[in-house]
Amino acid sequence: MTARGHLRASDADREQVIEALKRAFVYGLLDRDDLYVRAGQVLASRTYAELTALTADIPAGLIVTPSPAIMPGLSRRPAGKKVVAWALCLLILGPALGAAFFTFYGGFVVMFVFALIGATATAPPRGEGI
Repeated sequence: MTARGHLRASDADREQVIEALKRAFVYGLLDRDDLYVRAGQVLASRTYAELTALTADIPAGLIVTPSPAIMPGLSRRPAGKKVVAWALCLLILGPALGAAFFTFYGGFVVMFVFALIGATATAPPRGEGI
């Protein structure tokens, strides 16, 4: 047994083992009753050694967590310029409205923010300019 076996397992480690048990169930390596029994034992286990014992008969390929790049729905795209402009305008809008109520020149700031939102929202997409 490795030195890591006596360390306490975290909740994330337990969740990872439960996911491995679910994958083993999907592949037909466990029946439903065995899945329920092992999931209960996973939740009651405290150390890595106890978790390892529960997955000893499951192939290692099912135990390893897939990388986020492989998992669907987790791809990230950079935010477009319009999204960034809208976010900045919305962040500025609150203080600008506050300034409009407290100062005479605040109204100009509010008008500038709305003009910026309008220019951003009505601008043609990149490459379709005049």
